[in-house]
This record gives sequence, C-alpha cells and structure tokens, in this order.
Amino acid sequence: MKHFENGESDLEEGKMGKDRDKALRNNRAFRLHNQALLSGLAYCISSCSMILVNKLVLSSYDFNAGISLMVYQNFISVSIVTILSVMGIISTEPLTWRLVKVWMPVNVIFVGMLITSIFSLKYINVAMVTVLKNVTNVITAVGEMYLFGKHHDNRVWAALFLMIISAITGGLTDLSFHAVGYAWQIINCFLTASYSLTLRRVMDTAKQLTKSGNLNEFSMVLLNNTLSLPLGIFLVFVFNEIDYLSRTPLLRLPMFWLVITFSGVLGLGISFTSMWFLHQTGATTYSLVGSLNKIPLSIAGIFLFKVPTSVENSASIFFGLLAGVFFARAKIRERS
Repeated sequence: MKHFENGESDLEEGKMGKDRDKALRNNRAFRLHNQALLSGLAYCISSCSMILVNKLVLSSYDFNAGISLMVYQNFISVSIVTILSVMGIISTEPLTWRLVKVWMPVNVIFVGMLITSIFSLKYINVAMVTVLKNVTNVITAVGEMYLFGKHHDNRVWAALFLMIISAITGGLTDLSFHAVGYAWQIINCFLTASYSLTLRRVMDTAKQLTKSGNLNEFSMVLLNNTLSLPLGIFLVFVFNEIDYLSRTPLLRLPMFWLVITFSGVLGLGISFTSMWFLHQTGATTYSLVGSLNKIPLSIAGIFLFKVPTSVENSASIFFGLLAGVFFARAKIRERS
C-alpha cells in the first residue's frame, strides 16, 4: 500500500514538473513575442518621427547642410549614451581597435544610409519616399536568398512585384518629381538593405571580440555613432558645407537648435530600436515592419507639408501601401 502511495506521489510530481516546464515554455514564448512586438512598435514610432522632423529641418527651414545635420544628430546620440554610461545607468563595452576594425564596414554603410536619406528628403515628399522605400524590401529579400540561402514563397514574390510597380507608377505620376531626389532614394534603398543584411552577421562577430562576450544595443549605438563622426566631418569638408554653415542665419535661431537637437534624440532612438528589433527578428521582418509604418507616415506627410498631389499619384501611393500590407501578410504565412 505504501509502495502504491509512493508511486502515485511520483506520478503527481512528474505531472507537476511537466506542467511547470510547459508553463515556463509558454511564459518564455510570451516574453519573446512581447519583445518582438515592443521593439517593432518602438522602431516604427522613432522611424516615422525621425523622417518627419528631418523633412521639417530640410524643407520648412530650407537647411542645406544634410551631412552636418547627420553629424550633429550622431554627436547628440554619442553624448547621451556616454553620459548615461558614466552615471552607471547603462553599461557599454569599451571601444577596442579590434572591435572598430570589425565594425567599420557596416559603419560606412550606416553613414551612407543616413546621408542619402537626408539628401532624398530634401527633394522628395514624405509619401513618395515611403513608397520608394518599398524597393528596399525587394533588395533585402533577394539578398537573403543569395547570401543566406533563404527561399520565399510565391505570395512574397508577388507582393514584392507589386511594390516595384507601385514605385514606378508613383514616380511617373509624382507632381513634384525630382530626378536628383529619386537617384538619392534608390541609392538609399540599396544601402538600407545592405545595412540590415550585414548588421546581424557583424554583430555576431563583434560579440566574440568584447570582454564580456556580449554586445548590447547601447554599446552598438555608441560604436556606430562614434565611428560615424570622423567620417561625417571629413564629408562635411569634401562637400564644402563649412561655407554654407558660416553664412546661414538658421544657426542663430534658438528654435532651430531645439528642433535639430530633438532630431538627434530621435536619431538615438532609431539607432537603438533598429538594433533591438533586428536582435528579436530578422532582416526581412525588419524591412516589412518598415513598410507597414509607411501608412500613417504617408498620410501625415501629405497633410503636414501640404504636398500637391493628383488622383493618379494618390492611387499609386495607396497601391504601394497595400502592397506593403500584402507583403506583411505573405511573410507571416511563410513563417507559420
């Protein structure tokens, strides 16, 4: 009888153990799901805000020193992260020469991505920028296929094809078409795709070169933005922005300094959230969420900056946004 009771007790304990393991797995899955959702939401908010504020600086204020703007934004990011690290609020890895050498290629892409984005926003309205950014999804998907052997199903390729069509029709019907702006935006699409494709691989290599064996988001933000400063300053001289800065009256306006400082804080936000989001997901998911946040961004851009548009152009923009939603649905089904 006692042996039977002991056996029954063992069975109950085994069942309880399995229930605990199942609960732990469910909690872990819930936490991971929340991390991906939260990081994606944070990335969307910071990304949309950054584009709108940059458009305000470049168009409404008519600021013609885009590289200097990028340097100042990154300087603000470095300053905030350094202050928080010194105060002990966050922890960052020391910047070693081995770490810098590994990170430098992706940093060059990062600087190019920021500068081309600023240059394109100077000439193109926000709605068309968001539609043209769909081309990034196409390049990223092709890159993942050739670099990582990842295959996409027919629904994904159909959505990508629709994105290309929407970008072409959007450009053809754009009332404020500017060839220089479109050229900068196409280059930006290639650089953005390259950044998302190479960042995860570089992150894995860089972790092995740190003392702790880890590289958190703040360390990567500090590394990325610190390395961008000397390259950015060099480009300021190459593009002769010093002459413009010495003459513009904008630098004597306190409100202008407030706006560009706020844009620097947003720059820190997008640097942190993009790396956080890439940690939780992958390059294509990173791009698809970027395509979904174009819907509110396009509407806000048209109304805030009073963009002249036509029925044909509005239809092409709407078509591009729908293609982004279709792409998101196709990716979700592909993963399930």
